[in-house]
Amino acid sequence: MPSERSGPIAGIVLAAGASTRLGRNKLFVELDGEPLIRRAVRRAIEAGLAPVFVVLGHDADRARAALAGLACEPIVNEDYLRGVNSSVRAGISAAGAASAAVVILADMPLVTSAMIATLADRYRAGDAPLVVSDYGGVNAPPMLYDRSLFGELASMEGEGCGKQVVKRHRGEAVVVSWPETALADLDVPDDYERVKALAGAEAADHAR
Repeated sequence: MPSERSGPIAGIVLAAGASTRLGRNKLFVELDGEPLIRRAVRRAIEAGLAPVFVVLGHDADRARAALAGLACEPIVNEDYLRGVNSSVRAGISAAGAASAAVVILADMPLVTSAMIATLADRYRAGDAPLVVSDYGGVNAPPMLYDRSLFGELASMEGEGCGKQVVKRHRGEAVVVSWPETALADLDVPDDYERVKALAGAEAADHAR
């Protein structure tokens, strides 16, 4: 196992968008009394990622307040209106000294700390430059990228720079499968009740 695989694995939580389809900022929608942005960052920290960078844009000051007391480093993407790629680039730039980075979306509340930690474990156990999350055939975050891919992530143009890198290196990747329900996110108002019910079921399973 390469020695650098014992080095730090950074977390990059993408939380810059304006949530226009939901009609309010989804980052501050609460599950179990906790805003989604805080839930995502807390789980990244609990998974052992360090440092954890949170890429902010819209409502950045409010987001910082919601993260008070968590061991994370908020960074502001002034170009967030240009899309998620600009936030990925900002996070990758901040994480340049890490051995690898896990990119996480703040609006996927059913991604657990155990899922994130599994990606890190699979990375450290092998030599793949990429660890991909698969939800019933759909690839989505969290995704782990080795530092050797940081340059590609930073230079990709167009939509979906992370997906472009995954497609290019899929043959070298380790793929970890998760339940399709964990893919749930909040985009439109009806999503909230569905996600709330799924989160309740998750909590009940952990309590058993």
